[in-house]
Parts: sequence; C-alpha cells; structure tokens
Amino acid sequence: MSYFSYILLNNVVPLSLMIAAGVVLQLVFKLDIRTLSKLNFFLFSPCIMFLMLYESAITLNIMLQVLLFICAFFAASYILIGVVMKLRGYSGSMKSAMRNSVLFYNSANYAIPLNQLVFVNDPFTLSIQIIIMMMQSLLPNTYGIYSVNSHRQSMRETLRTILTMPTIYVIPIALTMRWLHIPLPHPIYISIDYVGKGFIATALITLGVQLGGMKWRLQLSDVMLSNVMRLCVGPLLGFVLVWALGIEGDMAKALVLSCAVPTSLSSVLLAVEFDSEPEFASQAVFSSTVFSIFTVTFVIYLLQYVG
Repeated sequence: MSYFSYILLNNVVPLSLMIAAGVVLQLVFKLDIRTLSKLNFFLFSPCIMFLMLYESAITLNIMLQVLLFICAFFAASYILIGVVMKLRGYSGSMKSAMRNSVLFYNSANYAIPLNQLVFVNDPFTLSIQIIIMMMQSLLPNTYGIYSVNSHRQSMRETLRTILTMPTIYVIPIALTMRWLHIPLPHPIYISIDYVGKGFIATALITLGVQLGGMKWRLQLSDVMLSNVMRLCVGPLLGFVLVWALGIEGDMAKALVLSCAVPTSLSSVLLAVEFDSEPEFASQAVFSSTVFSIFTVTFVIYLLQYVG
C-alpha cells in the first residue's frame, strides 16, 4: 500500500468519520461543547498521556537530544510565525489562535501510527515520537493557555489557570513511576486505560461538534496561511535543524517526519475552552488534516535525503 493510500485510509478517513459523527450529534442534539472541552482537558488527555509515558521505553540520552531539537524547532517556528503575523497585521485573539495552529501539531493519534508505518514498528523511533508527544501535550497546557489569555488576563490569573491543568502534573508523575519501577495498582491501571482509550474519539467528536455549531464564516486566507506554515514550512524547518544540529540517521528522519503532521486538536480545545477564535481553529485543524495527505507523502519521499 502506498503512503498516500495509507495516510488516507488510516488517518484522514477515520478521523473524518469521527468528526462527521460530532457534526451530526451537534445538529441533532445541540451538545454543550464546553462540557466536552472540560472532559478532554481534565480527564481524557491526562489519562492517555500517563499511559503512554508510563509504558514507554525512553532513555535519558534520547530524551535530551530530542528536547534540544524540540526547543530549537519551537523557537524558530515562533519567530517565523511572529514575523508573518506582523506583516499580516494580526492582533488580539487572532494572534494566539494563528500561532497555536502552527506550533501545536498532531503528535499522537496521527504521528505515532505514521511513525510506525514509515519505520516499520521501530521502538527507537517510537520513543522519539513519544517524547515529542509529551512536549506537545505540555506546551498547550502551559504556553498555549498563556497565549490565549495574555491579552485579557493578568499574569497571576493566567498562572492560576495553568496550575489547574492536570497534564502538567501527570507528566513528571508518569516518568518518575516508570524510571523508579513503581507499579501501578491493577484496578487503577484498568480505569486509566479505559479512559485513555476514549481520548481520540472524544477530541475528534468535540471538533465535529464545534464545526457543526459554527456559522461558517470561512476564513480562507488565514486558514491557508496556517496550513502552509504547518505543513510546508514546518518540515522544511525540521530539515534545516537536523542538519544544523548534526543529527543523523533514523533520529533525524523521525524528527523531520514529526514536524510534517497537521495541526493538533489541542488548538481547537484551547480555542473552545477560552473562546479564542474557535471557528478559525476548527477550520485550520480540519483542512490541515485533509491537505496532509499530499504534503506528508512528499516529506516521506524526501526522507531518503536525510542523514
């Protein structure tokens, strides 16, 4: 099966079906999207994050190298999107929504199966992707919350909001328990496992509910700009950074591939939870997922020239 067909059938179509289910549910029942958002932030997301870190095979050496790349990638992306937004004249909530749509990408339910397809179930490249997923979960719950609230809240109020997010506590707890080989009681493990398995479906249905409840004020130029920055500029920057940092081999390829995936659902959850351009965020996530069929396939082809 070609990469194009795989991405279409195993990522875009299943994701689209769950989003469509959310749209239908919203049209029929008029669901409370704030409740769905809180379920994602305070229950499903922390559980899936705990499980993936607790069960992973991450070494300290790999983690440090990947964290160096992530910090460099985040900083460079932040600067580039800042320049673009200044040229476009964005302000207020649109600045944070646009930045979040580029900086936060689908490192879990899209990137992990893609990683295992390209690298044939390699545990080494999977550990790299799990570290990226960890950071892509931590950033929306810290910087992401700051970015959507900084123009309307004091620093103290924003910090108080960040400290209510369970994910920032789950990550160190899961890593500590794993490295110290602290067993998790079986009944608790089963409960967390059940909840964690519901994360992807709940997040996608939330996106569908948001799309179904929108008035569809199409923001074509803004959405396309977000898609280009995420799907084209992102992997290009990844290529440049692995070369500049001297990273080679499968690690370099895995890092570049991780930069090519579409916008994360977390940008929608942030936008909905804090009322920060939810229509733009939803359109950016949906369109980038569709267009990624073509862009990710091209990036996979270019990986042969990495390392």
